[in-house]
Amino acid sequence: MNKKIMQDYGVNCLKGAVMQAYELKDSGVDWIGEIPKEWRVKIIKRAFTVKLGKMLQPFQRTQSDTEEYYLKTSNIYWDGVDISDIRKMWFSPLDKINTELQYNDLLVCEGGDVGRSTLWKEEITPCYIQNAINRVRPIHNCSTEFLYYWLFLLKHSGYIDAIVSRITIAHLTAEKLERLIFLLPPCSEQKTIAGYLDQACQSIDKTITLKQQQLLNISEQYKSKIIEVIRKGLNKEVALKNSNSEWLGQVPIHWQVKSIKRVTEIIRGKFTHRPRNDPAFYNGNYPFIQTGNVTNAQKYITSYSQTLNEKGYAVSKEFPAGTLTMTIAANIADVAILNFNACFPDSIVGFKPLHMVSVEYLYYMFFGLREDLLSTAILTTQLNLNIVRVGTIKCVIPPKNEQAEIVSYLNALNQNTETLKENIKSQIKTLTQYRQSLIHECVTGKKRVYQATH
Repeated sequence: MNKKIMQDYGVNCLKGAVMQAYELKDSGVDWIGEIPKEWRVKIIKRAFTVKLGKMLQPFQRTQSDTEEYYLKTSNIYWDGVDISDIRKMWFSPLDKINTELQYNDLLVCEGGDVGRSTLWKEEITPCYIQNAINRVRPIHNCSTEFLYYWLFLLKHSGYIDAIVSRITIAHLTAEKLERLIFLLPPCSEQKTIAGYLDQACQSIDKTITLKQQQLLNISEQYKSKIIEVIRKGLNKEVALKNSNSEWLGQVPIHWQVKSIKRVTEIIRGKFTHRPRNDPAFYNGNYPFIQTGNVTNAQKYITSYSQTLNEKGYAVSKEFPAGTLTMTIAANIADVAILNFNACFPDSIVGFKPLHMVSVEYLYYMFFGLREDLLSTAILTTQLNLNIVRVGTIKCVIPPKNEQAEIVSYLNALNQNTETLKENIKSQIKTLTQYRQSLIHECVTGKKRVYQATH
């Protein structure tokens, strides 16, 4: 990968970073290979101090204890600290001395997503850390900014995940963090490399953000077009009538306005009492679909979770091929077309189209009705759609020939939209890989930066 990749995707290449030939030596570490002659291979504890945070203390123990803000692993992200949900607990004067944060401390997750790291920029002061976070500070003039990129390399290469303790939950203890291999350039070069990577990664990240916004815009445009077409059709000249539905507004004069329950047979899945580890669930003849198999990401259900044999067949009836399925729990209001017979739990409902509507038109109609469908949700132990209320939602039914035209148009639109999205996702993937490659090359000395960029 090189500068051309950045230029191809609109990333501003940096000026002022001087890459020159230099002498190499063997690092003695197979996966690192050769490094610049002046660089040294150390463990982190030779250049930094590591301090684990404080255990949770929900109550005041002595009069000198005070309530203070502290960080959890859920506050730590690679791109900074999120203080939107920051909490307080009790700290003694000694606790505060041991765990208070200073500008540019490196924070490394000991638990959770182990190894995830960020630099503290005094988002709130004073602030302290819980014992699921390691605080790293430099000895002498070493750079936590450089170490941040080194840990990014170790995490994204899988190195950290391979060495953490995994008895019950993975932990990157202070002792393990201290003993991680670390390449140590001269201090001034550490700062130069970190400064260069800050600018380069910022430029790449900005472009990735723009690409991600493009994906959102394309999806919103696609959704808007579906809503427009299932309300008004493809003929802009046709006369309109009042639908008596606030959501539908005016619709083509020759279209029928009906409730969902009048144009489909609604089929309910059935709760099964058998535990999922019961062998009766498996190796049978009846495909069994779960909510994870129904997703707006794909139009047709092409796979199933497991099968039921006759003994374990605990569903009232099979949903026939050609049924539109919809999740009413978990990922609620996702829809997909079933193209084989299958059994369902009670978290999924089937809509078998009656003679006046095709299943593909029904699919796009439900996709466009998503906001109305979500409005029927009720909260019990979790959010669920109220299927009785879903059945009363109004929809418009064009003649069969217009349904076919609309489906053909929306199929082509869907294909074009997915092609555009895949191209942008490919660009994001390339930029992300380039970013990781650039960090790897710089922190291992394969690409050497001799002076700071401006």
